[in-house]
Amino acid sequence: MKQSRPVFPADYRQKIVELVRSGRSVLDVAREFKHSEQTVRNWLKQDGIDDDRRASLTTSEREELAKLRRENKQLRIEREILKKAAAWFARETDAIPSKSSDS
Repeated sequence: MKQSRPVFPADYRQKIVELVRSGRSVLDVAREFKHSEQTVRNWLKQDGIDDDRRASLTTSEREELAKLRRENKQLRIEREILKKAAAWFARETDAIPSKSSDS
């Protein structure tokens, strides 16, 4: 079973980042707020990306990408269902003899 991580509000993460950027060590801030050092480092890294200080996807771009991937997956499933339904209906219409008027 996948272990879930707590999601902290953006303003909370921003305050932690600001404390580190103001000169406090990552270790001190992590201990004070009971986070792992890696968590605080990850927040610093993502803040740098969001502020265009690092080259990668911003948080909003990551969210949009995840949303688009979910939509794409759903559309692929729906397309596959429609293909199967179309094939089934095509077989059914071929099975019914056409009505011709020989009169």
